[in-house]
Amino acid sequence: MTAVALRRAGRAAGLTEWAGFAWGFLAATIWGAYLAFARAGVVAGVSPLDFAMLRFVTAGAVMLPVLLRLGLPSLAGVGWPRGLMLTLQGGPAFILVGTLGYRYAPLAHGAVAQPGTAVIGTMLLAVLLLGERVTPLRWFGAALVVAGLTIVAGGFVATGGAWRGDLCFIAAGGLWAAFTVTCRVWQVDPLRSTAIISVVGGVAVVPVWLAVGDGTALLAQGVGALVVQAVVQGVLSGVVAVFAYGRAVARLGAARSAIFAAMVPALAMLAGVPVAGEWPSAVQWAGLAVVLAGLSLAMGVVRPR
Repeated sequence: MTAVALRRAGRAAGLTEWAGFAWGFLAATIWGAYLAFARAGVVAGVSPLDFAMLRFVTAGAVMLPVLLRLGLPSLAGVGWPRGLMLTLQGGPAFILVGTLGYRYAPLAHGAVAQPGTAVIGTMLLAVLLLGERVTPLRWFGAALVVAGLTIVAGGFVATGGAWRGDLCFIAAGGLWAAFTVTCRVWQVDPLRSTAIISVVGGVAVVPVWLAVGDGTALLAQGVGALVVQAVVQGVLSGVVAVFAYGRAVARLGAARSAIFAAMVPALAMLAGVPVAGEWPSAVQWAGLAVVLAGLSLAMGVVRPR
């Protein structure tokens, strides 16, 4: 290969890598906004089942034409056994478990436990199942991220019955780690995985909500609030962010992409200023600085000579 061809290949690889960073940052930004709006919804009385219904019914309606085009009988060519497994990992159970935790533990606990578990779990599974190489420097960066999240959240301390919520957050992070690596192992592209979990998740959650959901309490939120939640939960978080995250995984690998989950609490704090009217404290700003330092190492943006 000539020197010119090598330079072109290097530039193409660099563009692919930075495109992965852009996709991952987009997903993290949307999920940060989702967390801020979810907190506002929890305070207003929206239940975990309501969140799951709003997310997957909206996302399912958006992605149904895509799934029909890709092939419903074969479930977009992935197959029903694998499609159901992906839905179990990244579908309604993930939302239900993650939001259920807030009934027992404060939001600060979820901000630390869920993304921290997703980051470490994905990196471990990527090493064990995919053979991805994670350098000591990137492990150190991941540790910095978790430390920064702990500072941001004000300390990860389980008091009283909060341990029940912490277990829910850890389970949700584990489900997302499994979904990330499973997509990589089975080579499921983002469009197909998004269409599958959106449509199948919607079909699964509707009968449950109709049987045990409280429609009167949900309608009491107001049409405007429900439309906003449906757009944030279903279209942005359920479709756009999942697709963007999948593109990041395809370009960067599962282990490097896992770190974007750790950006969510920091971005949620920033989104919480206009959405929830909560201003970060000086200590929390310090935690954000630690998170950003860890991200630069864990994603490989900063490398030793």
